[in-house]
Amino acid sequence: MTLALREVRKDFAGVEVLHGVDFAARPGEVLAIVGANGAGKSTLIRILSGALQMSGGEIHIDGERVELRTPHDAHAHGIRTVYQELSLVPELSVTENLLMGSFPRRYGLIDWPAAHRRASELLQRAGFGMIDPRTRAGRLPVARQQMVEIAKALVSEPRVLILDEPSAVLAGSDLEALFALVRQLRERGVLVVYVSHRLAEVLDLADRIVVLKDGQVVATTEPGRTSETELVRLMAGRQLERIYPPRRDAPGEPRLRVTGLSRPGEFTDVSFELRAGEIVGLFGLVGSGRSELAACLFGAAPVAAGGGGFAGPAQAIRAGVAFVTEDRAGSGLVLGMSVRDNIGLTTWRTVRRGPLIDVARQRRDADGMIERLGIRPPHCAGLPAVRLSGGNQQKVVLAKWLLTGPRVLILDEPTRGVDMATRVDIYRMVDDLARGGLAVLLISSDLTEVLGATDRVLVMNAGRLVGELRSEGTTEDQVLERAIA
Repeated sequence: MTLALREVRKDFAGVEVLHGVDFAARPGEVLAIVGANGAGKSTLIRILSGALQMSGGEIHIDGERVELRTPHDAHAHGIRTVYQELSLVPELSVTENLLMGSFPRRYGLIDWPAAHRRASELLQRAGFGMIDPRTRAGRLPVARQQMVEIAKALVSEPRVLILDEPSAVLAGSDLEALFALVRQLRERGVLVVYVSHRLAEVLDLADRIVVLKDGQVVATTEPGRTSETELVRLMAGRQLERIYPPRRDAPGEPRLRVTGLSRPGEFTDVSFELRAGEIVGLFGLVGSGRSELAACLFGAAPVAAGGGGFAGPAQAIRAGVAFVTEDRAGSGLVLGMSVRDNIGLTTWRTVRRGPLIDVARQRRDADGMIERLGIRPPHCAGLPAVRLSGGNQQKVVLAKWLLTGPRVLILDEPTRGVDMATRVDIYRMVDDLARGGLAVLLISSDLTEVLGATDRVLVMNAGRLVGELRSEGTTEDQVLERAIA
C-alpha cells in the first residue's frame, strides 16, 4: 500500500505544530521518522492513526485521498499503530489482550484452550514465543508488555504498521527478535513506519529516513548517505561535540549499602554499595531482576531477606532516596494534571502554611525547576503534562524528585523515548548532580548509555549480580557475555 502526505498541518488552539509535512512511502519499505522531542513526530503518528484530526493538507492511500477521522477509519484502511505508551489491560491475560473482541467460541462460550493456542501462535509468528499467553499482562516486565503490544497490532494483518519507539526498553535477544520481525514484515510487503531515537538501529533497519524539526521535514535521506552525527545535526540544528560528560573524580563516602538482598522469584543475594559523587550502571536482560531490584530498593515492593531496601516509599524518601520509574506515563506522572502540580507531588506535605498548601512556594519551586532543567515550552507550568513531549515529561518526573533533596537517585530507563539532544541534556544534569555529591544508580537496556554515562557497571543475570566492571575500557560484548552466560 502506498501512503502519501501532502502539506499536512496541525494546530492546537491556534498554535501550529505541523507546518506542511510531505512524504511518501511504498509497500515493503521501512520508513524511519526521526526528530528531537517536540519536533512533531507524535502529532504526526496520531494523525495517521486517526486519533487526531489534521488542520489542513491531504492523506492519500494507493493514490486516492482518504479521511482518517477516527482510529476505526485508520483500521479500515489497514493502518495499525503501536504507541510508545502501553495500552494493555494489566488485569487481563496476554490471551485476553491479544484476542479481545475475537475469541474463538464453542457452544456459545469462549473456547479458552483454542484461545490460548491462537494467542501462542500469534506470539510465535511475531518471534515472541518466550511469552506465556496465560500470564496476566500486568505481571510482565515492561519490555515483554511492549512485545505483546506489537503482537496485538499484528492480529488483523495490517498493511501499514506504525511503531513508536518499539525498542526503547528492549535489549539482547528481545531486540534481535524485534529487528527480525521488522525485516519479515518488509518481505511480506507491509509498510513499516519506524519511529526511534536509537539512530544506530534506524541506520541498520530503514530503507529511507525522514527527519523532522520544528514540525517540518528538513531532510529525506537513506542510510548509506548519512550518519548518526549528521542526523543529530539535522534534528537538533547544532553539532553535538560530546555526548557523555568526562569521567568523575574518586567517589566519596557510601550513601547506600545493599547486603544479601533477596526477593523470591525475582533476585537473590544481591550486594553492592553506591558512593557519593558516583554514577553506577545496572544492566541486565529482561527477566534478570534489575527493575524489580530497583522497586525493592525504594520500598515499592517487599524483600524477603537482606539489608538496603526500605519498608515503603515514604521511608525511602525520608532517608533521601528518589526513584524515577521506567513507566513515566503509568506511575511517574498524572498526565491530566498540570506540570506545576506534577512537580509538587512529592513535596506537597512539606509546602504547607498551617492546614493549607503554600501555593506561592509551590509555584516558585516548580518555576525554578522548569528553568533549571530546561523544560519546554518555557511557560508550561499550567499546561497538562500530557501536552509535553516525552523528553520534557521525563524532565518533569526528574524535577519532582529533585525537589525532595535526595542523597541517592535511582533512574530506571531515564532516556526511554528521548531524542539524542535531550539525552545529552539529561546526561549532563545527572553528571552535575553526581558532582554535587549525589549517588546515582542508572538502570538502562541501552548498553552504549550504560558504559558511556557511568563510572562502573553492575551486571545482573537470572536474578543474581554476576559482575562488576569499570565502565572505562569495558566493551559492550564483555557486558553481554556476563548478562547471557
